[in-house]
Amino acid sequence: MAASCVRAVCRGRRVRWSFAVRSAPLSGSVRAPLHSPPAAADSLLASLHRRGVLKECFPEGAAQHELPRLLESGPQTVYCGFDPTADSLHAGNLLALIGLLHLRGAGHNVLAVIGGATAQIGDPSGKLKERERLTADTAETNGRSIAESLWRIFTNHELLFCPEPARLGTAAVLNNASWYRDWRAVDFLSEMGRHFRMGTLLSRHSVQARLRSAEGMSLSEFSYQLFQAYDFYHLHLRHGCRVQLGGSDQLGNLMTGHDFIHKMTGEEVYGLTVPLVTTSMGDKLGKTAGNAVWLNRDKTSPFELYQYFLRLPDSTVESYLKLFTFLPLAEVEKVMEQQRQDPGKRTAHKRLAAEVTKLVHGKEGLESAKRCTNALYNSSIEALEQMDDAELTELFREAPFQEFFLEPGTTVLDACRRAEAIPEGPRGYRMITDGGVWFNHQRASNPEQVLVPGQHILSNGLSLIRVGKKNFYILKWLSL
Repeated sequence: MAASCVRAVCRGRRVRWSFAVRSAPLSGSVRAPLHSPPAAADSLLASLHRRGVLKECFPEGAAQHELPRLLESGPQTVYCGFDPTADSLHAGNLLALIGLLHLRGAGHNVLAVIGGATAQIGDPSGKLKERERLTADTAETNGRSIAESLWRIFTNHELLFCPEPARLGTAAVLNNASWYRDWRAVDFLSEMGRHFRMGTLLSRHSVQARLRSAEGMSLSEFSYQLFQAYDFYHLHLRHGCRVQLGGSDQLGNLMTGHDFIHKMTGEEVYGLTVPLVTTSMGDKLGKTAGNAVWLNRDKTSPFELYQYFLRLPDSTVESYLKLFTFLPLAEVEKVMEQQRQDPGKRTAHKRLAAEVTKLVHGKEGLESAKRCTNALYNSSIEALEQMDDAELTELFREAPFQEFFLEPGTTVLDACRRAEAIPEGPRGYRMITDGGVWFNHQRASNPEQVLVPGQHILSNGLSLIRVGKKNFYILKWLSL
C-alpha cells in the first residue's frame, strides 16, 4: 500500500443511550445499565445525544463525567475507521463521518483511517458469513478512491456548513497499511498477541454469533479485533488519539482496543458509537444489503442521492434531519411544523435531500440534482438545455448515448431510426404517428418533420428521445 495520506485543514463496559434507529445486538456479558447523557445543557455529547447521533459510550460512567471533561479541557484527537471493501463509501458510512464532522466543528482534531490492511482480513461484525478476500491491489485502489471522497466531504463541510472556520480542528486521512508494512507476523504475535486474552476475545458478540453459525469463523476474521485494537494503540502513541468513533456493531472492537491500550500504557481511552442506519423495512443500510446509496458520483449521481432522501417515508424524515444535517434542532422543528401545515409541499424532505446532497457533492452537485429533477419530473426544457453530457447520462443511466453528424433535412423518423429507438418499416412509422414518440418532452407525431433547432435539438446540441413511458435515447448532434 502507498504511504499513508496525511493532510491538515485549517489548523469492559459502556453506557447505552436509547435511540429509535436499530443497533446491532450485544451479548449479555457486556451489557451495562442505562445512563443519562451529560448533565451540562451545552455539552457536546449531550447535543449529539439529543440529535440521535450518539448511541453508546465506553467505558461506563464516561458519558457523565470523564469524557465530557476531557472534551471541554481542550482539543482532543478522535478517529474513525473505514475499510475500503468497495471503491466508494455509502450512506451507511455517512453517520459516522457526520459524527467526526460534529467533533471537528467543536474544535477537535479528527482522523479518518482507511483500513488498507484490515480490509484484507475482513471485519466479521454484523456479517453472517466471511467476506470475500480482498487483494492488496484492490484495497489500495479502493483506498485512494475513498480518500478522495473523504476529502471532498471534509472540504464541503468546511466551506458550506461552518460559519466560523477558525474554530475547526484539523483533519487527516491515514491508511493503516502504512504502519503494518514493516511488521512480520511472528513479531506482531510475539510482541502484541501476548497482551490479549482468548476468553475476552471469544466473549464478543460478533465472535459468538459467528461461532454459532453453520459456517463458523476463520482465524483471519477472529484476528480482526486484534488489528483494530492495535490501530487505536498506534494512533494513541503517534497522534495522542484518546477517542474512537464507530458504528454500534463495532462496540466489541472498541472495547478490545480500550483494554489493550490500558494494559500497554495504563491510560484511559474512550469509545463512542453511532446507531446503525436502517431502511424503512429494518434492513441495515449498506452495500452488502444490496440497497447501497453510494457517496461517489460515478456510482450514485447527485440526482439519485437527492431523490433517495426526497422519497423517504414521512415517519423517518424528522429523525434523518437530526442525524444527517447540521441544522440546529430549533430549525428542524420549524421545518417539521411547515411540513405539518402543508404536507403536500414536502418541505422537510426537500430540505433533507438538499442538505445531504450539498454535503456529499457540494453546491454544484446540488444544482445538478435540482436540474435533473426539473428535467425529468417537471418536463423543463430550460433544465434540459442547461445539462451537460455527463448530467444527462447520469440522469438516464440506461439510455444509449450516441453522437451523429447533423445532415441537412434530417427528419424525426431519421433521428429515431439512427438511434434505433423504433423498429424499421411501417410499425416504427406508426409509433410516431400514434403519438408514442417524444422529443425533449414534446410529442413528435409527424415522422417527416425536419428537425428544428430549439424544438427537436436543444441549444446544447442534444436531443432527448422518449419512446413510450420509460425508453430514453440521448443524441448529441455534431455539425458537419
